[in-house]
Amino acid sequence: MFPMSLDEKIPSDAPVRLVNQIVDRLDTGKLMDSCKGGGTSSYHPRMMLKLVLFSCLSKVYSCRKIEKQNLENIHYMWLTGMQTPDHNTINNFRSKHLKASIHELFTQVVLLLVEMGYLSLDVIYVDGTKIESRANRYTFVWRKTVEKNRLKLEAKIQKVLEQIEEGIA
Repeated sequence: MFPMSLDEKIPSDAPVRLVNQIVDRLDTGKLMDSCKGGGTSSYHPRMMLKLVLFSCLSKVYSCRKIEKQNLENIHYMWLTGMQTPDHNTINNFRSKHLKASIHELFTQVVLLLVEMGYLSLDVIYVDGTKIESRANRYTFVWRKTVEKNRLKLEAKIQKVLEQIEEGIA
């Protein structure tokens, strides 16, 4: 008899809920400063960030496709609170506001995922198929080495972000 809530339709372990939780924990001060507001009514930068990050997670990169998903996909509707930014708004947010702070935000996301237990930095340095041989009998990765190479991880994150920017361009 009453309309169903979107929240009831989204499973508790859905990736969209994880994106929502992570973005709510991010320090978005630099992003908020770049969005001054004014003019016509605007969308909240945190909601737009959730939309862009979830789209990347869903392998949807085109602004027009993001707009379409937001109109048709229940996960996008739940994440945005039924707000419907058009493709121009999404593109402006991504290119003007998000571009300056994406590296910092992406690093925060990776570190939060590690803290929450969804990612392990050990996996980056260790091959899952270890086969012992006489030549490599005593070679393995120590925990201190993994922790020491955190800077290398951040450099790899920068390279991935540059590749994403090239793909968007």
